[in-house]
Amino acid sequence: MAFIQFIQGINETVVPDVKLTRSRDGSTGTATFRFNQPDILKAGMEEKGDITGMYLKDEEGEMITKDVNAKFINGKPEAIEAIYIIKSPLDWDRFMRFMERYANDNQLSFTKATT
Repeated sequence: MAFIQFIQGINETVVPDVKLTRSRDGSTGTATFRFNQPDILKAGMEEKGDITGMYLKDEEGEMITKDVNAKFINGKPEAIEAIYIIKSPLDWDRFMRFMERYANDNQLSFTKATT
């Protein structure tokens, strides 16, 4: 089972939109996660603790990014955007294994953007 957390121990149930970019040689990249109206921003969640990062967890362990930002519309938090930096081919492979598990658990599909 693969899941995402912003506070350790509390799974986020809102499925994000994920955009991937990869360097020309395929060795590095970024994954940008956007959660629209995530659980963590709903009333009452602030008492559970502070957002300390985004934790991608599965049976292999966890990957962490601290690059997490709230997006506000009319002064109210509407979304969370998190960026995970992929630093090597091994990291890329590990990230893709997580995403495959997460996609299978959440009935997601992959679409390749053309530019």
